[in-house]
Amino acid sequence: MLIGQYQTKINAKGRAALPAKFKRSLGNRIIITAGYEQSLMVVAQKDWQGEIDRVTGQSSTLGLTRETDRFLLGSAYEIELDSQGRFIIPKYLRQYAGLTAEIVFVGVGKRAEIWSQAKWDKYSQYLNQRVKELGEKLNA
Repeated sequence: MLIGQYQTKINAKGRAALPAKFKRSLGNRIIITAGYEQSLMVVAQKDWQGEIDRVTGQSSTLGLTRETDRFLLGSAYEIELDSQGRFIIPKYLRQYAGLTAEIVFVGVGKRAEIWSQAKWDKYSQYLNQRVKELGEKLNA
């Protein structure tokens, strides 16, 4: 299970290192794609189909399903990590997520998210302000 937050850097060409704890769970072959709230989603290649089925497991005759398929699948890349767990985040995804030198990996169960440090700080503050309200809505 992927949990926790790990701050790191990416270089000018978009190379980053997957946190060692995440690499043990995700393996050497990952899928990286655009995620929600301008983050990136990282999933083990072996878990990718299950993630897609969970998110878009509806008929493709539904417009929302087609749009979600395009969003997730249309921006997905298969990545093989090097021996040190490093990989290049494709330029399109770096631009989408607004990634600069400082990034954060966030563990979210079977997937990881990559955020720009600035966006994560802002979003984390938002979550902290709403945690009580979110918990109450989930228990309603």
